[in-house]
Amino acid sequence: MTHSFLMIGQSNMAGRGFLKDVPPILDEKIKMLRNGRWQMMAEPINFDRPTSGISLATTFASSWRLFHNQEDDIGLIPCADGGTSLDDWSVEGALFQNAIFQAKTAQKISTLSGILWHQGESDSHGQKYRSYTEKLSYIINTLREELNTPEIPLIVGGLGSFLTEGMYGQYFSEYSKINEALVQYAKDNEHAYFVSAEGLTGNPDNIHFDAVSQRKLGIRYFKAFQQKNNIIGILSDEEQIMNKIHNRPLTKNEKYELLQYDFAMGLVSADEFQVQFAQLK
Repeated sequence: MTHSFLMIGQSNMAGRGFLKDVPPILDEKIKMLRNGRWQMMAEPINFDRPTSGISLATTFASSWRLFHNQEDDIGLIPCADGGTSLDDWSVEGALFQNAIFQAKTAQKISTLSGILWHQGESDSHGQKYRSYTEKLSYIINTLREELNTPEIPLIVGGLGSFLTEGMYGQYFSEYSKINEALVQYAKDNEHAYFVSAEGLTGNPDNIHFDAVSQRKLGIRYFKAFQQKNNIIGILSDEEQIMNKIHNRPLTKNEKYELLQYDFAMGLVSADEFQVQFAQLK
């Protein structure tokens, strides 16, 4: 059985963590939806832009595998799109309709088990926070109705405190108000849980979570899903869990996938590929 999770929101859900900053994660039981089929996960998962990178979904899925269900597969449905506002996610719009289409496709080959949402940076100015909770409620309620999943868990993530520190900080002056709206949404709605971004750090642009922070945020998202509760601060075991995920021994299939990647990228010669492939048999 495959349990699937829909990824929606803007760039910090898609992920912009630098690939070089953290060890890669390979797990043959973590899948991503590509062309209507499940394929073994490879980062970046949510390739919405050429700048796509590490996202929170990887450690969310890895934590799910380690602590929740080691037998079944978990599937990720990437539908986040960078730079998008809450209005861009209106139920009449292309982003929402695509998410519905992708999720319904996944439902044919899996059990849809959760929704991962991270969005708000594009609404952190112009007093857009005043209508944020109302608009988000309509989007999520319609999404649940369309997918016939009225009680599906929704995890929403807070915005980083570094947003006002960068060159575009003027556009994020009301980020704390968006965080308040997200907390209020989780408080007012059943099966919705808020995850804090406390202590997390950004890329040099001070817009996007860096790779290590994305890894930690994914763990927090999983804890909220597992405990059915808000995560209001830093978890004491984040580093321990992250190290356990990164240091998990690879299976033969995972080693073969890594070898294939190295060969395709020109990192090993044909002769080296054959030698290493023979060693995997």
